[in-house]
Amino acid sequence: MRGVTSLDNLLYVLRENESSEQIEVYDIGSNRFLHCLTVTGLGNAFDIVACGRNRCAYVSDTLHRSVQRVPLSGTAVAQWSVIDAPSCLSVSFQCSVLVTFRRDSKIKEFTTNGQLLREVVLPQDVLLPGHTVQLSTGDLVVCHGAFTYGDSLHRVCLVGSEGQLVKSYGGSQGSGSQEMNTPVHMAVDGNNFVFVVNRNIKRVMLFSPALTYTREVLSPKQLQSIPYRLSLDRNSRRLHVAVNECEHSKYTAGRVIVVNM
Repeated sequence: MRGVTSLDNLLYVLRENESSEQIEVYDIGSNRFLHCLTVTGLGNAFDIVACGRNRCAYVSDTLHRSVQRVPLSGTAVAQWSVIDAPSCLSVSFQCSVLVTFRRDSKIKEFTTNGQLLREVVLPQDVLLPGHTVQLSTGDLVVCHGAFTYGDSLHRVCLVGSEGQLVKSYGGSQGSGSQEMNTPVHMAVDGNNFVFVVNRNIKRVMLFSPALTYTREVLSPKQLQSIPYRLSLDRNSRRLHVAVNECEHSKYTAGRVIVVNM
């Protein structure tokens, strides 16, 4: 399972397969499967996020180094190049698209039609960024770190509009309940509290707007599997967490955990 996002009581699940029907649509209230969105020409889909204002979903494609703009009704899928290989996506408070670039340690902001608005180069010690979300203040929150790089930092960072590091939480990778080990995805609520998927120690954590640890939202016992992506529906206060079973370093099955906040 590559990603999950929600809009208007519908849940959109991005599956990892080679067909054109990678986006499954479910009714949130009943958990009933409804249909698939067809996206032709999609290569290595990496993440998905929905935008209510523009009535579309965005999917990052690392193979074609592009973002797909998928309308939630109709079939006029648009694709625009982002030059580099994109990783995770988010929608800003102004409904622009924030694309994180893991290998290049930068963030690009685009309009809904793919026009580049700005590029933010991250500090040198923000290595291998996974995901970026924006607070209502305009500041960015970036999570970074990877288990394949033993010396890298594993942190959640508050970054200013020019890319300067304001504050961070974390350090060397650890296994404690309040430590970081490969934070990969985030969501922010209307009060600027930040939910973080801490993948390798199977936790979802909650931080204040100042990146102060608040509490554990989901424990390893509750998750059971490896958390990979999450999405917060701010209206219903439902948190959707995509988890994957892993065998021999390959994801074999996935499901979505729903938490009422």
